[in-house]
Amino acid sequence: MFFVDTLELEGLGNRSYLAGGAGGAVVVDPPRDVDRVIAAAARRGVRIALVAETHVHNDYITGGLELARLTGARYLVPAAATVAYARVPVADGDTFPVDEGLVLRAIATPGHTPHHTSYVLEDGGRAGAAFTGGSLLIGTVGRPDLVEPRLTERLARAQHASAHRLADELDDDVPVHPTHGFGSFCSSAQSEGDATTIGRERRHNDALTRDVDAFVADLLTGLDDVPAYYAHMGPANAAGPAPVDLTPPRPADAEEIAARLAAGEWVVDLRNRVAFAEGHVAGAFNFEGEEKLATYLAWLVPWGKPVTLLAETSGQVADAQRELARVGIDRPAAAATGDPAAWVREGERLASFPRARFADLAGARERGGVVVLDVRRDREREADGFVDGSVHIPVHELPRRTGEVPDGVVWVHCAGGARAAIAASLLDAAGRDVVAVDDGFGAAADAGLRLRRPADAR
Repeated sequence: MFFVDTLELEGLGNRSYLAGGAGGAVVVDPPRDVDRVIAAAARRGVRIALVAETHVHNDYITGGLELARLTGARYLVPAAATVAYARVPVADGDTFPVDEGLVLRAIATPGHTPHHTSYVLEDGGRAGAAFTGGSLLIGTVGRPDLVEPRLTERLARAQHASAHRLADELDDDVPVHPTHGFGSFCSSAQSEGDATTIGRERRHNDALTRDVDAFVADLLTGLDDVPAYYAHMGPANAAGPAPVDLTPPRPADAEEIAARLAAGEWVVDLRNRVAFAEGHVAGAFNFEGEEKLATYLAWLVPWGKPVTLLAETSGQVADAQRELARVGIDRPAAAATGDPAAWVREGERLASFPRARFADLAGARERGGVVVLDVRRDREREADGFVDGSVHIPVHELPRRTGEVPDGVVWVHCAGGARAAIAASLLDAAGRDVVAVDDGFGAAADAGLRLRRPADAR
């Protein structure tokens, strides 16, 4: 008998796994904050015998090297991956004992990266679980364009072949446990559902139901933007990440917050977008702690820029610090908690801006003088249409393109409100008059706003 415990990394849209038997276990694709993994193993009462990486990750900093050091586990990394530290190089077909009767077998599954490797946990010689990393995902595969543009089509074809290899070698009832696909930008499409098997993928996954040419053509057409911070993850993982430091950041008072803003540093308010709009430190940016904090903050912030965190509680700061450490933003420069009124110097007031619905935008457009800024990604705008006459700047491009926003009161929207709040805070910090549209995009047509599609504009 064996177990598989899933460790969710919801902010990044990834999963790690602890799997094993009564005494020993393997950890697959661990997060950087390895204390979570060690605690999970302690709850199970098992020794971590192996730490296995499916690939050198492009979307987060691994905790594998540190976890292996702390536990004495063997650190399994694909042999073809170029790394600067000692590890157990893994080749296709290699096997490693996990516990009595349990063996981990490596299957070369190139595609997401050239060296990508999946692992099958075998119980008494029979496959019991497949850990597929960025290869076979739920209803899709990992994207093939994160390594080198010249390799993208070749890796897309390799993804198709790797998916077929897994389907050919494993029985239909074998559970599939991918690392990516739950909101991660490493997935070529977003997964539907949170569990799958080889048999289900055989019936529904395009990589297994379509011929290679059709599959590759659609896969390459559907690739979305790549977060800017990905460029830093692979090199950090190949070099060997430093141990994570989650000790609390130094407290900042109003004077220090003002000084850091004056120095051009980033002050990030983690509160929800309603509270931020009602009152915030002028110049601060709003990245809600409960949204995709790490993805969007790491995507937008100039790499290496000091970040100060503002939040209602120290627990919110700690949660954000943990999430940011997973993407290489190691130490907040400082933090402040409590009443926002204490974050501004004596005699200064909190800034604010209004929030609205699409129905309010429809009324404002009739009166004139309104700029509509759409901050969704290109593919969203293409798929769902856009408000006629709107300006389009994806939120991840806005910091360097703020000057392109036309004069006037800027009504900024996204698909649901969270990215609009980020964009509104960026524009507010730049001195623009802004209204954050906190509404689902589906309400735009209901409000009487005319929607168009890119084909209509040609």
